[in-house]
Amino acid sequence: MPLVLYNTLSRRKDPFEPLAPDHVGMYVCGPTVYDRAHIGNARPVIVFDVLYRLLKQTYPSVRYVRNITDVDDKINQRAKDSGEPIAAITARTTALFHEDIRALNCLPPDVEPRATAHIPQMVAMIARLIERGHAYEAEGHVLFSVGSMPTYGALSRRSQDEMIAGARVEVAPYKKDPGDFVLWKPSSDDLPGWDSPWGRGRPGWHIECSAMSLEHLGASFDIHGGGQDLVFPHHENEIAQSVCANGQPFARYWLHNGWLMVNGEKMSKSLGNFITVRDLLDQAPGEAIRLAMLTTHYHQPLDWTADLLRQSRATLDRLYTALRAVADIPADEAAAAPIEVRAALEDDLNTPLAISHLHDLAGSLNKATSPADKARGKARLLASGRLLGLLSHDPETWFKTATAKGSGPDDAEVEAMIEARAAARKARDFAEADRIRKALAEAGIVLEDGASGTTWKRGT
Repeated sequence: MPLVLYNTLSRRKDPFEPLAPDHVGMYVCGPTVYDRAHIGNARPVIVFDVLYRLLKQTYPSVRYVRNITDVDDKINQRAKDSGEPIAAITARTTALFHEDIRALNCLPPDVEPRATAHIPQMVAMIARLIERGHAYEAEGHVLFSVGSMPTYGALSRRSQDEMIAGARVEVAPYKKDPGDFVLWKPSSDDLPGWDSPWGRGRPGWHIECSAMSLEHLGASFDIHGGGQDLVFPHHENEIAQSVCANGQPFARYWLHNGWLMVNGEKMSKSLGNFITVRDLLDQAPGEAIRLAMLTTHYHQPLDWTADLLRQSRATLDRLYTALRAVADIPADEAAAAPIEVRAALEDDLNTPLAISHLHDLAGSLNKATSPADKARGKARLLASGRLLGLLSHDPETWFKTATAKGSGPDDAEVEAMIEARAAARKARDFAEADRIRKALAEAGIVLEDGASGTTWKRGT
C-alpha cells in the first residue's frame, strides 16, 4: 500500500508524495545540548528513526537532517551555574546524546548541523525578512511581525489570544504586537555573541531551524518532524519565517509524536519521576527501551512504566529465543519483510500492529520443521526487525546483555521463556527445550510439567 502519514497541518492522514519522485528530504528538530537526554527526548529520535528506515527501503535517496542547538539561554544559564565553559558543556552533552541514541539503535542522520555553524545564514535570513516587511528592529532586537503573515497560526489552529498565552511571550514596550517574536537579541559581554547589522547579539531559537533546513534541504522539502510540544510556538514560527523569507512553501508534511508521561503524570524533577535515557540503560538493554517506545502509536500519548519496560524485555526474549533456535541456519537472502509488516508501517507508522506481526513471525519460526522453512522464517523475522530497529544482536549476545542488566528474569520474562520452551517441544526440538529449562534453572526458576501444562516457582 502507499505510505500515508498523519499531517498536523491538514489534520488528516495524507498519502505521501515527495516533491521529487526519487528523493525525500526530512528535517527533525534535535536536542538543545545542555544536559543528558531524557526519555521524552528519546521518543522523537526513535519514531523518526523508524520512518527514516522505512523511507530508505522505499526511495533511492533520502536526506535526513537533525540539528544540534548549541546556542541557547538554557546553555548560558547552565554555564553560569556550573562555571563550566559553554563550549565544554555543548561538546560533552552532544557526545553523551550520541552515546545514548546509539544504544537505542538509532541510525545517525545524514546531516547534523550545529546552530553556531550557521550564524551567517541566520543573519542573511533575518535581513531578508526586514527587507520584505516581515520583521523590524527595535532597541537592539529584531522581531518578526506576526501581523504581516495572514496565515500565521494555520499549523496550531489557535486564536491570537491562545497563541500569545501558549508562547509565554515577553511583554516588551518595543514590540508592535504582543505576539511578535524575537529573531535576534543583543548579547552582553559575558554571553555568546556575533556581529550583525543590528549590533553584537545572538539568534532567537526559532530562526535557527529555518536557516539550517534552508541550507541543507532547500526552501521547500517533504517532511518536518518533532514532538507535539513543538507545534506552537516553534514550528508555527518556523513556517512564518521560512515562507516569508524565501517566498516559497516550506515543509509539506508535519509529523508530531505525542506526549510522554511517567506513571500517568507529567515528567518533572520536582515530582521525582524525571528519567534520563542513561538511567534506563543502566537497567535494561537499549532495544528493550526502543521496543517499549514503539508499543504505543507515535501520535498517541505514551505512559512510561516499569511494567512496560519489563514486558518489552520479555517480548524481545521470546523473539531472540526463536532466532537462537535457528542460529546455525543461514537466513534466506531472498526473503524480505512480509507485506503485513510493511503495510502496518506504511499506515502512518503503526508500530503496535507491526510488533504484533513480529510475534506471529516468531511463532511460525518456532513451528518450522524443514531447513528451508526455518531459513525463510528467520530472514522474514530479521528483515521485519530491521524496519523497526530491533533484533540487531546475535541471540547469545542478547541474552548475556539482558541478564547483566538485571538480577534475573521477571515474571513476564519467565512466562515468555516457558512459552518458547513449549513451542520447541511441540516442534520436537528437544535440545532447545532442554536449553531453555537449563537457563531457567540457572536463574533459580523451577519448572513442573503436568497434564494441564507447565507451572513454575522461584527456588530458595
